[in-house]
Formats: sequence, C-alpha cells, structure tokens
Amino acid sequence: MQTNFFRQLANLNLTGDLQITLRPTTENSFVLSVLLHNEQCGDDARKLIPPLNLRGTAEELDNGFFERISTPLKTAWGLMVDMEQYMKQLEEAKQKSAMEKEKADKEKKDKEAKEKKYKEAFEKAEALEKDGKYKEAWSALPKSSEFPDFAEVIRKKQDEYERHFAPSLFTKTK
Repeated sequence: MQTNFFRQLANLNLTGDLQITLRPTTENSFVLSVLLHNEQCGDDARKLIPPLNLRGTAEELDNGFFERISTPLKTAWGLMVDMEQYMKQLEEAKQKSAMEKEKADKEKKDKEAKEKKYKEAFEKAEALEKDGKYKEAWSALPKSSEFPDFAEVIRKKQDEYERHFAPSLFTKTK
C-alpha cells in the first residue's frame, strides 16, 4: 500500500515545523491535533495560535484530512508571515525614527551654534561702536549671506555705521 501523505504535506508549502499528534479517545475514535510552529516569526503572538483539533474515526480522518487542514494551516502560516513582516517594518520604523531624531537634534544644535555665532559677532560690533570705532564695528558685523534670517537687521546696522565714515558730499555739515 502506497500513500502520498508526505507529498501532500509538502504541497502545502508551509514554513515552519508541523506537529501532528494522534490520541485515541475511545475504541475507534481519535483526536488529531495539528500545530504549526514558525520560529522565524519574531512576534510572540504566534504562540497564541491554537492547534487544529480534528475528531473522528480512522476512516473519517483519512477521508478529507488535507481538505480540512489546508485552509486553517495556510491561514495560520500567512498570519505568522504577516506578523514577521510587521515586526520587521516596526524595527525599521524605530531605526528611521531614531535617525530622524538624531537629524533633528543635529539641526537644532547647528541652529543654536549659528545663532550664538551671530549674537557674539553682533555684540562685538556694538562694543566697537561704543568705542567710536565704526569701521571696525562694520567689519565685525556678521555677514548677511551667512545669516539670511537676520539680513535686514544687519543691513540697517551697516547703514548706521556707514553714516559715521568719511562725510558724504551730499550731506549738510553744520
């Protein structure tokens, strides 16, 4: 007598370990338990998938065994594959989130450093202005090309310092 039991199991194309337990219950009756384990799935929810239990006589279990187990096993297998894919995507999202946070932190630090540099240059220019050194103050001002957010303030200060340079032919002198 030749069977094709294992060929039919192979045709299910399931990933993982298939555990089949046959337990006699009465004289001619059995409980057949079929459980798919997929250790590649990193989600512990896979352990919550219950075994498929079939009851019947040996003849009843022989007739229609694969028809009864194929859909539930493929569903369980698909669920485990989906869980594993979800876990991979979740991990990828965590990594990207960490990278984005790092990038945002770096941008924030760069912005703070740039604002500090602007403030220091502006304070130096104002200190030179107080000493009456307008040309040095003008040169000490931050460059508007480096600080476009403050370009208008820088230009106004430059104009103010320029008024103290050599007198213009077009301004009235007292």
